[in-house]
Amino acid sequence: MANGEESVNQEKKENRNVNIDQNSPEVLTNSIYTPAFLREQIGRLMRVEFLIGTNNMVDRIGILEDVGASYILLRSLESDSIVYCDIYAIKFITISTSGFYGTMNMNMNNMNNPNRFNYF
Repeated sequence: MANGEESVNQEKKENRNVNIDQNSPEVLTNSIYTPAFLREQIGRLMRVEFLIGTNNMVDRIGILEDVGASYILLRSLESDSIVYCDIYAIKFITISTSGFYGTMNMNMNNMNNPNRFNYF
């Protein structure tokens, strides 16, 4: 990739994040709203489940990259690509407490737990 292309791509990446200030809508600043709550989770590994149509559930697993008023961006673990997701189709989100996909918590409480290799 040429040097000029790299700088354009870097500028696009830097401009992707939503800037929050005192003039931002409450939906992005007050954590009683989904977008504001999710903004507090940026950088965390999560499994997001979506309702497609009336009874079809699909999920995506990735790192939360950004949140807007009506969308989230997940960095896919499978292909390291960015997935744009409609926030209104989200039904469930499981947020990893360890932050690491597939790691085993090696404390004494989990040593005898048969489910210690749980991803979520």
